[in-house]
Amino acid sequence: MVRNRTVWATAALMTATLAVAVAPAEAAPATAARAAAACPTGWGSLAETYVTSTATPVTDVRTGRHDCYDRFVVDVPGASASRLGFSVAYVDQLYQDGSGRPIPVGGGAILEVRINAPAYNPETGTPTYPGRPAQPLPGVNLAGYSTFRDARYGGSFEGVTQFGLGVRARLPFRVLRLTDHLVVDVAHTW
Repeated sequence: MVRNRTVWATAALMTATLAVAVAPAEAAPATAARAAAACPTGWGSLAETYVTSTATPVTDVRTGRHDCYDRFVVDVPGASASRLGFSVAYVDQLYQDGSGRPIPVGGGAILEVRINAPAYNPETGTPTYPGRPAQPLPGVNLAGYSTFRDARYGGSFEGVTQFGLGVRARLPFRVLRLTDHLVVDVAHTW
């Protein structure tokens, strides 16, 4: 008799378990914690610097949207990754190199991107990038981006080209030196 009860109890438990397992699950609301777990970066928000330089000029800047981050790319065709020096850091205000003039940048935080490459031909002084100091970057449209809010050209002074990237908040970032490109990715969340 005890054995029959055990068999029936086991059968009832298995039936209940199976019923729960095959019942349709309701979608759980998305949370920031789950989004962050889906996009682990291991990045931080402290300044990053690589000290070297190139005379190869900057020719273009572009941006891209990804699932976990927004991307900022500075094109320096012909420059090797080992020669792309940079300084990327959060600043309270963007100041134009040379003049010290403040440049307004929209967003909750400002990420200053400085690449140790001119935006002009070093032999002739002819501009190689069409940006105008303190103005939005030509050809860059940030509508619909999760993190980026504004992008301004600081100028190019003594072989260093400067950009101000307005982001939603002080979020983690990474910098990648690639052949022909400097890439800055800014995460959507912590």
